Amino acid sequence: MILRLAIASLLARALTVGMTILAIALSVALFLGVEKVRTGAKASFADTISGTSLIVGARSGSVQLLLYSVFRIGNATNNVTWESYQDIAARSDVDWIVPISLGDSHRQFRVMGTTQDFFEHYKYRRGRSLALSDGVVMDDLFDTVIGADVAAMLEYDVGDPIIVAHGLSSFTEHKDQPFRVSGILEKTGTPVDRTVIVSMEAIEAIHIDWQSGAKIPGQSTPADVIRQMELTPKAITAALVGVKSPLQTFALQRAINEYRQEPLLAILPGVALQELWGIVGIAETALLAVSAMVVVTALIGMMATVFSSLNERRREMAIFRAMGARPRTILGLLVLEAMVMAAVGAMLGLGLLYIGLAVAQPILDSALGLWLPIGAPTLREGAVLLTVICAGTIVSLVPAIRAYRMSVADGMMVNT
Repeated sequence: MILRLAIASLLARALTVGMTILAIALSVALFLGVEKVRTGAKASFADTISGTSLIVGARSGSVQLLLYSVFRIGNATNNVTWESYQDIAARSDVDWIVPISLGDSHRQFRVMGTTQDFFEHYKYRRGRSLALSDGVVMDDLFDTVIGADVAAMLEYDVGDPIIVAHGLSSFTEHKDQPFRVSGILEKTGTPVDRTVIVSMEAIEAIHIDWQSGAKIPGQSTPADVIRQMELTPKAITAALVGVKSPLQTFALQRAINEYRQEPLLAILPGVALQELWGIVGIAETALLAVSAMVVVTALIGMMATVFSSLNERRREMAIFRAMGARPRTILGLLVLEAMVMAAVGAMLGLGLLYIGLAVAQPILDSALGLWLPIGAPTLREGAVLLTVICAGTIVSLVPAIRAYRMSVADGMMVNT
């Protein structure tokens, strides 16, 4: 009976009630949307590198090694000698190893020297492999494969020339050894999108005429001569390592960290990623706080709507009381109305969220590499909806108690 009265009362004020429900729905959709983006961003962050057991570099800090080897941020404190790299590669517990050489750039994009094994063993987003949207992997000394962002921002196509600059902020370029774009990678949402990839031999080739970080005056070795030279690297910046068995990971890590020939550091990518997320993750807390305040604002707006309608409904409340309705019935009616509004708003917000996800998912994946999975509502989302309904019920108690205290005489009084 009281539920029918509550629904009839809400329908009688359809416009005002509808706007209130819409405000709650939008705030709930925003809060849950932020939660989806937060978890999706965290998952994408954690999936920047997948399937790699260890990252090896010169001894520094785990976050620093992760930043420059995976995210191309900062610089290595030192290099790893080629002999040490070969020693690690020759270990029986190493399944595969991929060298990385950093230091040069192209129009503010990092240039990374590596081998073709990088395209086979580098994984992201839980095991996805790199794929080319156009062209082929480097098959010439001066070929390069570029990331999707490099191609888009610089408007490069397969076959276009690239001049690599020495260092990160240097105006000195390796003009004598221009590269050619041989392939363009598909969007990954990882730092690979902003990377110019060349071979390890190419890194050595462009520095043939350089010594101590500067070009030797008057010396310029022709490309044909360079191709005939021994271009074995002397050092690398870091290496990605895969072990044959996960049980061997910690033993290999300890062996590398205790390597006596030179000070090395081996880190677990997952552990270092969690450490790094702990540093930058404060932004997600701030974002959640802002979206939570939006939900609170919507609930306060609902309370204000109920308050503003009380003066118009004083006669209605008085008639109910005169017909024998108890004060607690009036209180229950208003609380039930608010509960219905909060419940409908919360469910509508959930529906808007999934509609938005269906529309935005392919766009965000292709443009930003951010994958937002669409699945059944999680326990956390259910808890949010339940909290909104309970909060809506609680805030409605303030105007409901006021209506509870209204007297019949006050309701029947005509204001002049």
